[in-house]
Amino acid sequence: MQIRRAMKGVTLMELLIVVVIVGILTAIAFPNYRDFVTRAKRAEAKAAVLKIATNQEKFYLQNQAFTSNLSQLGFSGPPYKSETGAYDLSVTPNPTLAQGFIATATYNVDDAEKSKCTSFSIDGTGSKTNTGSYTDCWTRRN
Repeated sequence: MQIRRAMKGVTLMELLIVVVIVGILTAIAFPNYRDFVTRAKRAEAKAAVLKIATNQEKFYLQNQAFTSNLSQLGFSGPPYKSETGAYDLSVTPNPTLAQGFIATATYNVDDAEKSKCTSFSIDGTGSKTNTGSYTDCWTRRN
């Protein structure tokens, strides 16, 4: 009588099937992940400049003037960066208004996103602008 031994291990074909499935899932998931990270960075920049604008208004109520010092607005630095460091933050006097400011977040990572939405700005009147190849960075979903 022959006793059949149970097969142990994984065949090469099974291993190749798993590798192909993982490759397909990665090809689908990675672009979605990159889009999510891009949207998160833009949201971070928008939140940072809106926080600067809000803190400028509070500072103005207490001091009757705006400031170009982000430390006085509650930001740590220099250098002044967004939470993850993807954007450099700055605030400057508005050249068109005697009493005003322009808060700006400028993308500082050298990748493909840099040319799309290079910077976000808001001034003391609430006017939002951006630079880059996309003209709708403040409202863009992806």
